[in-house]
Amino acid sequence: MEGWCLVGAPLLAALVAAVLLAALARRFDVSAPLALVVAGLAGSLIPGLGAVELDPDLVLFVLLPPLLWSAGLESSYLALRRNIRPISLLAVGLPLVTTFAVGIVAFHTVPELTVAAALVLGAIVAPPDAVSATAIGRRVGLPRRLMTLLGGESLLNDATALTAYKVTLAAAIGTATSWTGGLATFGFAAAGGVAVGAVLGAVLSWLRWRLRDPLIESALGLVAPFLIYLAAETIDGSGVLAVVVAALILGQRSTRASYQTRLQDFALWKAVQLLLESFVFLMIGLQLPKVIDELTGIRAATLIVASVSVLATVIGVRIAWMYLFAYVPRLLSPRIRRNEKAPTPAQVFVLGWAGMRGVVSLAAAFGVPAATLSGDPFPGRPQLVFLTFVVVVGTLLLHGLTLPWLIRRLGVCGDDADADAVAEAAAQDKASRAAADRLEELLADADPGGVQARAADVLRAWNTRRRDSAWERLGRGRPPASGDETPMAAFRRLRLEMLAAERAAFIAERDSGRIDDEVLRSVLHNLDLEEATLNAR
Repeated sequence: MEGWCLVGAPLLAALVAAVLLAALARRFDVSAPLALVVAGLAGSLIPGLGAVELDPDLVLFVLLPPLLWSAGLESSYLALRRNIRPISLLAVGLPLVTTFAVGIVAFHTVPELTVAAALVLGAIVAPPDAVSATAIGRRVGLPRRLMTLLGGESLLNDATALTAYKVTLAAAIGTATSWTGGLATFGFAAAGGVAVGAVLGAVLSWLRWRLRDPLIESALGLVAPFLIYLAAETIDGSGVLAVVVAALILGQRSTRASYQTRLQDFALWKAVQLLLESFVFLMIGLQLPKVIDELTGIRAATLIVASVSVLATVIGVRIAWMYLFAYVPRLLSPRIRRNEKAPTPAQVFVLGWAGMRGVVSLAAAFGVPAATLSGDPFPGRPQLVFLTFVVVVGTLLLHGLTLPWLIRRLGVCGDDADADAVAEAAAQDKASRAAADRLEELLADADPGGVQARAADVLRAWNTRRRDSAWERLGRGRPPASGDETPMAAFRRLRLEMLAAERAAFIAERDSGRIDDEVLRSVLHNLDLEEATLNAR
């Protein structure tokens, strides 16, 4: 028990602090990832807080799977498939090029690093963490295609970089390897991860659909990312790819689930995502003392030159890659010119500037062993960890603080919201007409004065309000009955007041002892669902 307290208490304190700081950041509309990193850096200077260390296994086996799962559930399989070429270039090609470019620069600026150790550093800092970039992009209104590219890259690049990390680390510590062996390892990890994810994702989807129990379905969803990640890693496959593939399958088939499951999963994973992301970014800042402690007897000038060189390489390679593969393939392929809209130079630069690194890089750096298989110290490990920390914190602060301004300055904002509203209104109109036609079919043989006919009058009015409300939001509905309030807005306002009165009456009945708390929770759940429908916009 005492040992657990020594290890678990600081982590629990960091978790609580992270959630509270995230709440403050959301309250004042500040970028939570940046605020948490800065708070972590400041907190690391306080005696005692610097003892909270980041365990690589905690990141790779506890934090990463649910974060990938949550992002995969929110992603669009169809959008990813439409953009598979640029996403592949970002998620596979760019991390590998970054690995070699950073490796070459680090080898020439850090005397202690061997070629293999320098490539390990390159693989560690290769994968951007797009959590903060996508958060900023949503807030300032980046076009959906750019958001799809950032999201798709963040889902898949960890698999590329971590596999490259395993191959280069094996060479650095003395495990026999070759180029062909490395490529075989890379290919098997990718194929194994996809296969495990596809099989377990399909099995889990079938199981959830058969159960028809929202509570058990959500519980299975909570343990699924850990199970899938471990299963893939056990056979030396990519746990990252396995979790992503399975999450995409579950997300695509979520339409088969009940509305209770969808509502419950949405709330559950939003909370889990906030909790884990807040903890991750706070922990990044808190690692400063551990990184500094390892830099004994190393010249400051060498560290400064290496830090500037590696950070500039990470940023420069990404921007150059973006421009190169945004336009060169279009010049060479008529099919690409015909099927893909050309991005503007401003959009390409914003994508290039959104290359913030995250906790996966730090976890990989801390996971580098202290010694090789021969028993010698791992070459340049303190410098490797320090340079990783510089790249992670440097990109988070540099890109994170300037990206919102850059997006607004370059005018890289989309009109997806307007297009979505028009598309939704058109779809709602078709759906309402289909519902009306089905109602008339059901009433074909009904008694005109019977119960069904009276119920149908209410349903027709409700269906008409739903159809008109989508157009009213665009200013294309029926003229307002009075003032500036549309009929649907008046209906919503009045119905919300009625719901509030109903809720108050039920609570009063519970307080007086005439109904039980269990009865109250049941009726409040139904009222909450109706209020959620009214407040969907």
